[in-house]
Amino acid sequence: MPDSDHYILISADAHAGADLRAYKPYLESKYHDDFEDWAAAMEENARIMRETMKQLGMARSVGVDGDPEADADRNWNSERRLREQEADGWVAEVIFPNTQPPFAPLARSQLEAPGAGDDAEHRWAGLKAHNRWLVDYVSLAPERRAGCAQVFLGDIEGSVQEIEWAAEHGLRGGIVLPGAPPGSGFLPLYAADYEPIWAACEANEMPVNHHSGGGTPDFGMHPPASTAMFMLEVTWWAHRPLWHLIFAGVFERHPNLQFCNTESGTKWILETLPELDSFYDRMKYGQGSEVFFGGAATRDMSLRPSEYWRRQCHIGASFMRPNEAELRHDVGIDRIMWGVDYPHNEGSQPYTRVHLRRAFAGVPPAEVEQMVTLNAAKLYKFDLDALAPIAERVCPTKAEVFEPFPWSEVPEDAKSCPGLHAENQKELVS
Repeated sequence: MPDSDHYILISADAHAGADLRAYKPYLESKYHDDFEDWAAAMEENARIMRETMKQLGMARSVGVDGDPEADADRNWNSERRLREQEADGWVAEVIFPNTQPPFAPLARSQLEAPGAGDDAEHRWAGLKAHNRWLVDYVSLAPERRAGCAQVFLGDIEGSVQEIEWAAEHGLRGGIVLPGAPPGSGFLPLYAADYEPIWAACEANEMPVNHHSGGGTPDFGMHPPASTAMFMLEVTWWAHRPLWHLIFAGVFERHPNLQFCNTESGTKWILETLPELDSFYDRMKYGQGSEVFFGGAATRDMSLRPSEYWRRQCHIGASFMRPNEAELRHDVGIDRIMWGVDYPHNEGSQPYTRVHLRRAFAGVPPAEVEQMVTLNAAKLYKFDLDALAPIAERVCPTKAEVFEPFPWSEVPEDAKSCPGLHAENQKELVS
């Protein structure tokens, strides 16, 4: 680890994707005609959305899929991205998808997997096109980008091949694990059928990442309640794969496999692990219904859920709040990886220095360094010696981050970032 007064800031959560029609060269030629039809429909949908939002007087959020306006090029413009990162004070990133890959439905989240009603062949071709684009994008700044490959749960053998291909081509961010919620048409993540995927990830040292927003069910068009239900439950659906993999024995069989929940909060793990441990104890050592229903699942588990978590799991803690930073030792200071969530409008950019001071003021620099640098560097294999000269030039100093930043001075347009919310009502009125 280079000795410096500056942090080497690594964001464990960022997003990128190609411009709509830039995906075409990455598709097999047999899909090109179908791609033209799909792209035209996407562009028309984007036009209608822009007109509708103008009529409603609503601003367009940054980087919305299919929209060439509103700074969407931050997803694919490498020079701009590096320039904005450096101005904001961070030097490297783990990259999740953001724009719609070829053949995605018009209203589908970029982090969701194709469902049973979709054209699986075309959707899988589109996901692979994104992976190939991502390899080229990472190559423009390889020491600064760890790309996450997409897989398709409907093709386990093909996903294994894609994991091996991604590892060979330098996508050291690992894979984005899709959710498999009820109604998706996929087997649940605890199904034994997925064993080859876990084995391939472990063998190729590819972390398994589950990002908030992926794996939610279809809440239906029942506004305003349906959108409220999404906000209330989206993180629970992001947490859910953790206990699926634990009680399916995945971490027992693959002790070197690493798993990360990203942008789904931090405090939840302190509430969830004791509950999982309690169920485990009752299933394995208790009597009655717990043993009847859970005894077989826990029989071959040599560790409690909290022990698996502390051995193999991590949190991508985007825009950490000060109260989350206070819980760092309870969560595990070696498990937390800070993130910016660029280019989303809830991220901390361009106020990352403000955010860091709000979250980590007064925290010993060695502990901050663990969360903003060392944990992500270890998991995603960033070369800190290569990043250090850039960090010396653009990253904040440890002394700067140690100093508090008062709520009264937080810029108004920074407050869309959850990490820059007021800590309590007294701050709001002070």
